[in-house]
Amino acid sequence: MSEQIKTNRPYPIQLKLRDGHNAVIRVMEPGDLDKIIDFARNLPVDDLLFLRTDITDRAVVQSWVDNIRGGHTITLLAEVDGELAAYASVHLEQARWTRRVGEIRVQVGARFRGVGLGRHLASEIFRLGQMRGLKKMAAMMTPDQAGARAAFEKLGFQVEALLQDWVVDRDGRPRDLLIMSHDLEGLSDHVSA
Repeated sequence: MSEQIKTNRPYPIQLKLRDGHNAVIRVMEPGDLDKIIDFARNLPVDDLLFLRTDITDRAVVQSWVDNIRGGHTITLLAEVDGELAAYASVHLEQARWTRRVGEIRVQVGARFRGVGLGRHLASEIFRLGQMRGLKKMAAMMTPDQAGARAAFEKLGFQVEALLQDWVVDRDGRPRDLLIMSHDLEGLSDHVSA
């Protein structure tokens, strides 16, 4: 069944991965709640540390589903042989003064990394954000997430900030946070202090 996001872009779509597998990319639906939780519980521990929310928690994923229903989040899922392999979301800011800004989040399961899936999902969700009229998009990661950084750089994202010791890993060690952004209008309001 073909689903439509408010952008009129048809889903599902088929994607051939570099390893020869086929992926189906589709819009996340409320019935995917348990799939997301199972996916999250199978992620490496380090991946869970750097997620903005604890998607192993049913209430958190329910809130995500509610945000999709409310039009505040767009999420695409990628499945390989019926298994959830990755997701990409664009979360729309709700404050009136930042409503044209979105944050992109992409997570690929460990078995499906290095085959082009994350890069394709990042590109697809980026296009959906553009279609929604966003003027600026951001992505956050640790500096050692080289694959994620490369995928976003390929889309035209640039480093906006490096926040030292901003996050703490599971062993209590401080880690830096890299914020990348893409100004879709080519206009920025730079203030010098």
